[in-house]
Amino acid sequence: MTPLLQSAVPAGTRRPPGRPDSPRYGQDPFRAQSRRRLLRTDLLTVLAWSSVAGAVALWLADGGASGFSTLAGSFTAVGIVAGLAGMDLVLLMLLLAARIPLIDAAVGHDRALEFHRKLGKPALYLLLAHGVLIAVGYGMAEGLDPVSEAVALWALVPDMWLAFVSIALFIAVVVTSLVAVRRRFPYEFWYAVHLLTYAAVLTSIPHQFSVGGLFAEGTWQRWYWLAICIATGTALVHYRVLEPVVATFRHQLTVSRVVPVAPGVVSIEMTGLHLADLAGSGGRFFIWRFLAPGLWWHPHPFSLSAEPIRFDPAGNGMLRITVRNLGRGSKQLAAVKPGTKVAVEGPYGLFSTAARSRKRVVMIGAGIGITPLRALLEHTPFEPGDATVLLRGHSGSELYLGDEILELCQGRGATLFHLVGPRAAGGPAWLPEEAACAGHRLESYVQDLADSDIYICGPANWARVVLDDARAAGAKEEQLHYERFDW
Repeated sequence: MTPLLQSAVPAGTRRPPGRPDSPRYGQDPFRAQSRRRLLRTDLLTVLAWSSVAGAVALWLADGGASGFSTLAGSFTAVGIVAGLAGMDLVLLMLLLAARIPLIDAAVGHDRALEFHRKLGKPALYLLLAHGVLIAVGYGMAEGLDPVSEAVALWALVPDMWLAFVSIALFIAVVVTSLVAVRRRFPYEFWYAVHLLTYAAVLTSIPHQFSVGGLFAEGTWQRWYWLAICIATGTALVHYRVLEPVVATFRHQLTVSRVVPVAPGVVSIEMTGLHLADLAGSGGRFFIWRFLAPGLWWHPHPFSLSAEPIRFDPAGNGMLRITVRNLGRGSKQLAAVKPGTKVAVEGPYGLFSTAARSRKRVVMIGAGIGITPLRALLEHTPFEPGDATVLLRGHSGSELYLGDEILELCQGRGATLFHLVGPRAAGGPAWLPEEAACAGHRLESYVQDLADSDIYICGPANWARVVLDDARAAGAKEEQLHYERFDW
């Protein structure tokens, strides 16, 4: 067993040499898994952009190019293309936010929502261009200015007023999604406004099928758009509504007790049924709703802080999350009463063994971010000597669940470092001052960093510094695993 190391600075400690029988990268059992996941990501990316190209290609195949024969028709045709591309991007955004397992297993929940946000502005610009260009093109054909044409379309064309409502809703969604705006309002307000995306999509659909002959009966365009709209709506209802409801009734989670861990930190233990379905999730997160007055409407994304304990072969047992008071929502959880029913969604994300690409593993956590690592450490496979755990805190009291992690490291043969102390003014800002002054970096604690998966969990700014240090040490992006929760 590799000796356990507890030190703020590994000064005077020689790193153990690599074992002669350690398999190299070419023999790594996780390499094929990583290749398959990256291939799925590439295929999903190609499929996504192909959908935009396909929408335009179908329009051209149905004679859309004939519109370019006149200047007015050219404005109208370009406006139609902008509308088709913009609507396709909106549907892609909804699919990225639908928590579809295929997408989640390929890129992870946080990256899917990152792509979702990035598509927001292009989609809005395309839809705005669609409205403006259509008004210009129709107006030129009828001898009207764009404003007069827009008013005429609103007043005289059935379902067109819904298109104007849709644009207004899309603008509201994109504006409230901007970081500067989001920080001015509570999360609940932003979340409620963001749900207007669904209303925006629903109000945009009728005029597509009722105005003009764009999606005329019998055309491939009509069948294409009907298919992708129905598929998107079905995915949203299934994965965002039905599956969470089924999971909640299946597992019957109930708060059994709330255990203080440290000042402002509690572990919430829940009993339930068929918890074997939730085992092996490592650091993946769930969305919890505690069905009590003032709490039931607030979703909380937390990872398990330990693998579920089974009471019987059927998987009935207990699970646990550990929560720190970081705001009004999490503060209320410290007072949740035993007997409270809990709704659950998930698991989500790639902070688990499913993301592994190397034989060795490094886990780096700070503050409450330590607790998902405890569950990952318990579950993810590695040989003795092939795992390193680094826990960061300003004091020992901030190394939450530290005793449990110590016991797991001893039992599994993992090397453990406690990095305790004030933040360094110079050097890598994620290290304690003493370690940074001694010139230590991530590679000072980890052997064979280039042959390791690196899991990082902690405050966003701190985690970015750790990621930069890992990249500077030669780690590739596929080795870096960090789950963001600021979506």
